[in-house]
Amino acid sequence: MSGTHRLMWMLVVPVKPLARAKSRLSGAVGPHRERLALAIATDTVSAALRCPRVRGVVVVTDDPVAAPALEALGAHIVPDEPDAGLNPALVHGVERARSLAPEAGVCAMSADLPALRPAELDLVLAAAEDAPNAFLPDLAGVGTTLYTARPGAVFAPAFGTDSRARHRALGARELTLEEVLSVRQDVDTIDDLRAALVLGVGPRTASVAPLLPVPCPSAPSD
Repeated sequence: MSGTHRLMWMLVVPVKPLARAKSRLSGAVGPHRERLALAIATDTVSAALRCPRVRGVVVVTDDPVAAPALEALGAHIVPDEPDAGLNPALVHGVERARSLAPEAGVCAMSADLPALRPAELDLVLAAAEDAPNAFLPDLAGVGTTLYTARPGAVFAPAFGTDSRARHRALGARELTLEEVLSVRQDVDTIDDLRAALVLGVGPRTASVAPLLPVPCPSAPSD
């Protein structure tokens, strides 16, 4: 699809309460963990909103600090009413997304992509247009950073342990694209954060990185 006939997408981004976010980074980043988690989520949502194929972003969160910060960017905020884990939260968010834009596809995307480039996300969403369901594996090759469903298709995300294999088993098409590293580089560990910084992160993550007690490479912000 191209031009005015291309499929537009509603993104659903889950954001944990900041007090529980990025727990695997706690030993490395110390007292800056919550600030870093908010910076990463904010850079992710900000970049997503600048993607030409993104019709809007729904953020599922109960955090009283993250919610207004992300709403100020233009995201729609939905409380995590199921409170039953990640996948039920995403299904709940998609219900809101489809009510806002029933003609659009829906896409669940990780909130921890601080190096996200709108143009690279655009390439991924374009590649997902022809499949009822599709997903993008993370750079580790085990997890998933993005899962899509076309209009009318069942939205059945399988994020969590071994989600790449689980999405495959459910029949979703694996997207194999080059030059979309920023959409695959999620941040769970300090090494992930260093890799994202090398790619070039958004301004909020870049401002927090120098405060961290562990050495991190400096890199130009997006």
